[in-house]
Amino acid sequence: MSEPAPRRDTRGIVAPSELLSRVRFRRHLPAPELRPYLEHYWLIDWALPEPYTTHVVPHPSVNVVFQRYGPLGGRPSAARPAAEVSGIGLGLFTKRLEGEGRVCGVQFRPGGFRPFAPAWPVSAWTGRRVPLHEPFPDTRDPAGDGTADGTALDTVLSAVLSPDDDHARVAALDAFLLAHGPAPDPAADTAMELVDLVRADRTVLRVGRLARLSGLSPRSLQRLFASHVGVGPKWVILRYRLHEALERAEDGAAPDWAGLAVELGYSDQAHLVRDFTATVGLSPTAYARGMSVP
Repeated sequence: MSEPAPRRDTRGIVAPSELLSRVRFRRHLPAPELRPYLEHYWLIDWALPEPYTTHVVPHPSVNVVFQRYGPLGGRPSAARPAAEVSGIGLGLFTKRLEGEGRVCGVQFRPGGFRPFAPAWPVSAWTGRRVPLHEPFPDTRDPAGDGTADGTALDTVLSAVLSPDDDHARVAALDAFLLAHGPAPDPAADTAMELVDLVRADRTVLRVGRLARLSGLSPRSLQRLFASHVGVGPKWVILRYRLHEALERAEDGAAPDWAGLAVELGYSDQAHLVRDFTATVGLSPTAYARGMSVP
């Protein structure tokens, strides 16, 4: 039997080829005990001659992000490391990269973060980026700004961000997460299964169908998603379908947008175009045209 591997698709990344031509981007699987709860670890390093702005249409996932901007051998005041928990982003995520930097991220499966921070519903983090100590109080730093200052946080940041070897960084991420859970949570297991169903089964285009398949009432389904995913089931359905539209637009050939709208569960092409444009900032046709330019 072959070893499992992290997914290789670029769903959600706007103009992925441009990003991947500028940065070193890798994914790694966590320790076996963590795999039921995590999608993967993602590592990015860069040394850019000129600034570059990247855009991502977020997944319905919480991320824990360890980051350092500036050369690792530079003055600490010029490149202080930091860590944050990034709740589900409701809009387009935009980040300007320049000079040198390093990011080590943990992407949780939708529904998989709650067992590591069981004191709060996952909706508490939605649309927010908060210092690591808010969900993980034992990493609190005296300044209260999420940056290292000779505390437990400093130790974690050094372990995750200092090694040049990927395996050492992965080991440090494993150690951090295993020290914080996961706590057994059957509701989290159910939430993860249902989101996987939405992602894999393209016939799930309505909340009512998901409720019937789950055996839950629509109201119970809403409560489960609020507490363990962070957004409602309708939002998850639409986001995965929008990811698919984005991927189709990147193929080079102009899709049949009217047919795709019906296929993805939109009432008409206009609704797909509206959602795509509001999220990505370009109409589907304009985005596809840009992808076809060498």
